[in-house]
Amino acid sequence: MSEFNSLNIVILAGGISHERDVSLRSGRRVADALTGGGHTVTVIDPGANLLTTLTEQAPDVIWPTLHGATGEDGALLSLLETTGIPFLGSTGPAAALAWNKGTAKELVRRAGFATPPAIALSTETFRDLGATSVLEHLIGAIGLPLVVKPAQGGSSQGVTIVRTAADLPRAMVDAYTYANTALVEAYIDGVEVTVAVIDTGTGPTALPIVEIVPVDGVYSFEARYNAGETDFYTPARLSDEASAAVSATAVAIHTLLGLRHLSRIDLIVDAAGTAWFLEANVLPGLTETSLVPQAIEATNQTLGSTYSALATNALTGQ
Repeated sequence: MSEFNSLNIVILAGGISHERDVSLRSGRRVADALTGGGHTVTVIDPGANLLTTLTEQAPDVIWPTLHGATGEDGALLSLLETTGIPFLGSTGPAAALAWNKGTAKELVRRAGFATPPAIALSTETFRDLGATSVLEHLIGAIGLPLVVKPAQGGSSQGVTIVRTAADLPRAMVDAYTYANTALVEAYIDGVEVTVAVIDTGTGPTALPIVEIVPVDGVYSFEARYNAGETDFYTPARLSDEASAAVSATAVAIHTLLGLRHLSRIDLIVDAAGTAWFLEANVLPGLTETSLVPQAIEATNQTLGSTYSALATNALTGQ
């Protein structure tokens, strides 16, 4: 085994999900940071020979940067557990819970945290009960505006803020493009924030909160990954009291869902200071425009030193 200060690390990047390009960008950025930190890094695009390749290479640590179902639904992470090779990120079962946004929201709600009311609708239910009547019922039950998004997935793909009844049918179609189940959720007016939670060996800790202000008002896929389309404030422009509450909420939800090493918790903070949980990301984006790297840099730590500490903690099995 390598010494902790010079590890042999395999990064998994690519895959076949809708977020393949984002995953490749994340993988390259992590590889650059770890290589700069003195580690030996190999980037692998998972395929039919992945498990054989991992067994043959026997790295010290595997770092998955696979976004979308390829990496975040828990299946691959459960397989990685069977290899006996330490890997960074949550266990398969914990990832599966967080991957399903409706399930994660219900667990968070039962624990006493605020999360917008929502209804999950499969394509079969939507079709069998009659699209027109279902849409009318949703508007009556939840009200406008509302948010429609895939029940699984990330990078804001298939997410629509619906302000008029006429926009709802198209929003449902867009969500179903990315998942068989759509989540129709009450819209919460407030400050959109995200909190990276990391554990480098001393327990989960919240990094500085990132406030998200899209130029056109919607944090879409394009606004996430095209420079200049979103303004970010790190730390977020919240009061000290609100910031402390948001950070504590994020760490508590990370722990509640059984996540480890690194996660990103997305929330909306309303005018009363209440933090509303939206979703948890078990393998958050680590591209040049992603939010976790921004939060790390706001601590005056380098990406290389932070990623090295995360990999070392994964190696110890914590």
